Amino acid sequence: MNAVTNLGAVLSATGDAAAPAIVGIGLDGSETLLTRGDLDAMANAFSRGLAAHGIHRGDRVAILAANRPDTVALLLGAMRAGVVPVPLNFKFPDATIAQIVADSGAKVVFCDAERLDHAPAGVPVASLETELDGWLDPGPFAPVDPAPDEAAMMLFTSGSTGRPKGVRLSHASHLWVVRTRMADDDLAGERMLIAAPLYHMNALANALLALASGATVLLLPQFQARAYIAAIDRHRATWATAVPPMIAMMLREKEALAGADLSSVRVVRMGSAPVNDALAAQTRALLPNARIINAYGTTEGGPVVFSDPDGAAPTGSVGRPHPGVEVRLVGPDAPDLGVLQMKSPAIMLGYHERPDVRSPILADGFYDSGDVFRRDADGFYFFVGRVDDMFVSGGENIFPGEVETMLETHPDVLQASVVPVEDDIKGQKPVAFVVRRPGSSLDEATLKAFALANAPAYQHPRRVWFLDQTPLASTNKIDRAALKARAEAELRGS
Repeated sequence: MNAVTNLGAVLSATGDAAAPAIVGIGLDGSETLLTRGDLDAMANAFSRGLAAHGIHRGDRVAILAANRPDTVALLLGAMRAGVVPVPLNFKFPDATIAQIVADSGAKVVFCDAERLDHAPAGVPVASLETELDGWLDPGPFAPVDPAPDEAAMMLFTSGSTGRPKGVRLSHASHLWVVRTRMADDDLAGERMLIAAPLYHMNALANALLALASGATVLLLPQFQARAYIAAIDRHRATWATAVPPMIAMMLREKEALAGADLSSVRVVRMGSAPVNDALAAQTRALLPNARIINAYGTTEGGPVVFSDPDGAAPTGSVGRPHPGVEVRLVGPDAPDLGVLQMKSPAIMLGYHERPDVRSPILADGFYDSGDVFRRDADGFYFFVGRVDDMFVSGGENIFPGEVETMLETHPDVLQASVVPVEDDIKGQKPVAFVVRRPGSSLDEATLKAFALANAPAYQHPRRVWFLDQTPLASTNKIDRAALKARAEAELRGS
């Protein structure tokens, strides 16, 4: 690994060619296997095929597809050739997909059959089912040696705060991520289950880590609770990546869980939202042998920020700063509360052709995350909320994350999501959507009374609605926009 300079070559650096690299698992239970040798050969063939089609170093190619083994080969092969892959969020509206393809300057879009009708006009489109073979030129290929500021891949942000931005990530930055995470955890021989989309940093970084480590990636096209449970049981997954709503959805599948053995999972890496006491207890009951890692990362700043090697972090904490990362909290209440700024080799090169957007990379090299954190007396960090999510109610600043953490201390609350709605007197006021612990009969009045007893009155949710599961945005984070629209509709109808 130390001699590798091209991110696309992480696979060929280690491992037995006959060992399974990726097992693609269909929602119907079907399987597609690529050994390490197969994946390496396919990546090389794609590198050669790009050149044969007139696509060269520095050009971009887009991928519009659900998770599948051959798209991983395309990602690796493009990077080996110095071509920049752009995985597309296929849950975006067609107009947004077209805008991203135009912004990226992609020369071609590779599509699976289900998304062919969503590919933008005016750009060549290649079907993965019927045309991919024509892009493969079997034979050896020597990966290009990239410059320090050369992009390996481009991921577009979710666009929750405006038009999606292309994040340019260098080969060196994510080779550092892979090497750092390999030094922290030995994944050789592990079986890592990934259901999050590969256009999202969480899934893509974990896939690269697994391939570099000699682990096997168990790849679902998307998250579906029954399929996820069945994949753990059948393939004896040892590592799992998840977000809190996924655990809540799994807990509802009583029949599937009754017939499944999930004891093989030794680690579950949770991201996108803090893990509360109730969810941690449910996760331990669901995955009895698993260590829970409460992870934090961003597309722009990378997935290595905090660590908890001794497992000493309190529930809900992301740990202490990783030894390879500098962090600081800034703001009037710093150093114990403030906006997280970080500095590490994983930080992005910048946004792609967006001079209209202020760069979050500061003059001293720190990246301003826009995320507010709290640091306790023992040096453990806790996510409070996004600066963008903060709202003002009656002159008081409210971070939804703070209210959610308080609500989730109630033993019958599995997950809480807080959003603001308009109010004639306060300007805005908080309301909450709650997923109850299975079997609980917790009602609105009881939870509101609990909130008033455990937090400042201005933080208590004025209304509480109960859900079977929290809606997720395309990046597997809570879809706050959908919850806010639902709350406004509920209030109009009441």
